Formats: sequence, structure tokens, C-alpha cells
Amino acid sequence: MRDDELRGQVGASQPLMRALRTVRDSGLPDAWIGAGVLRDLVWDQRYGHGFDFSRARDIDVAFFDTTDLTRANDEHATGRLTAIWPGPPWEAKNQAAVHTWYSTRFGGDPVPALRSIADAVATWPEYATAVAIRLDADGHIAVCAPHGLEHLLDGIWQRNPTRVSLAVSAQRLTRQRPAHRWPRVRVLT
Repeated sequence: MRDDELRGQVGASQPLMRALRTVRDSGLPDAWIGAGVLRDLVWDQRYGHGFDFSRARDIDVAFFDTTDLTRANDEHATGRLTAIWPGPPWEAKNQAAVHTWYSTRFGGDPVPALRSIADAVATWPEYATAVAIRLDADGHIAVCAPHGLEHLLDGIWQRNPTRVSLAVSAQRLTRQRPAHRWPRVRVLT
């Protein structure tokens, strides 16, 4: 199972496991870690010089709370995580509220409200970053990968066209520089 392959890499990272425990223990509703930190973990180990959690640009925490769609809820959630573990650059976002700000921030038409974390993860910018994980009460790592794990585990950078335009994808490609950071990763444009 590819899920077990990812679980093995995550489980071998003490800081990422601590981050998962922090998110689980924070009490945020339906909270997951995902996107860039998972891509960096896998690709830094497979195609780079090894993963260093302390160099993570941010730790994206997706949670789902339909009772409070305000920006203040995101800030409060980030503050809760920081209070538990002040070190990491936490960035918590309520996926239930994305439709309230997405078009203002990224342009384009309004987007529909998301129905779940899986619905949200399915819209993330690249297939390799459209993956999230969480730790359940028994310490088991759950994986949410609506598009599968092949792009992440096989080193393929490809735009997820669900919400990301070609222009935004080109900007992300320039900013992230995957061919430079991970020379053996295949970039499909």
C-alpha cells in the first residue's frame, strides 16, 4: 500500500510526529497537516539532501469548522498550536471558510463552499501537495489523498487544475523551483 509507504516516512520523522500530536491535542475540529511540508519530507529524503523540519517554510494545518467562518478563527487556531509548541511556523486555515475569501485573494469567480477536508484537499495546487495526514487517538496516521499518492511518492510536480490557473501554477513553479531543489523530480506543465 502506498499509504503505508507515506506512513513509514512520516513515522520516521520525530519532529513531524510531534507536530501531528500537537495538532491532534489542540482540539481543532477535523484537523490535518498537509501540503508543502509533506512534499518536502518525501522529496527532500528521496531527491534532495534529507528533510530538516526546522527549515519548513510553514506547517499547513487544515481544519474544518462550519460554526465560525471568520479570519479570527484561523488566527485563534494558529495561536492554539503555537501555545502548545511555539517553534514551528504554524499556519492554520479553516477549510469550511475558503469560499469566503478565495476569489478576493486569488482572483476569479467565487468558489463553492467545501463540504469536508477531503473536498478541500482535492483542490490544493499540485497533485503532490494535495495530501494531508493526521494522528488519530490511537496514534495511527490517517492519510487523505483524494488524487492518490503517486505524484507525491514518485516525484511528479503537476498542476491540479481544480482551482489553480495556469498563471498561478507558473508563479508557484517559479517560486518553488522544484527542478532546482529536487533535480530528479519530473515537472509536468
